[in-house]
Amino acid sequence: MPRRRSATLTDAELRLMNVLWEAGPATVEEVIGHLAGTVKPAHNTVLTLLRILEKKGCVRHRREGRAFRFHPLLDRTGARRHAVRHLLGRFFEGSPVLLVQNLLEHESLSDDEIERVRELIGE
Repeated sequence: MPRRRSATLTDAELRLMNVLWEAGPATVEEVIGHLAGTVKPAHNTVLTLLRILEKKGCVRHRREGRAFRFHPLLDRTGARRHAVRHLLGRFFEGSPVLLVQNLLEHESLSDDEIERVRELIGE
């Protein structure tokens, strides 16, 4: 049975999107070159992930000679919004209040972060 397609970005997909967001449109080889770490994924692995991202509507490609250059269609802000909506629906009954309550009760926030939250609430 095939694996169900993730509604949000997987960790591997996010790594590739981070490269495209930071470096701009890139070929598979350029994406591999920008990935952190000493162990680089295989060309076909990166190409497969980019094709999955294309099916999800996150990237598109254009042929440049013998290579494809992948362009992000989804920006980082849009990806964050989508991930938070997914998180809200899945774990917090669609309630932003439950999410914020959970963060405030279970995460350590610095004084600066608390002040920023107060500013946002006041807006």
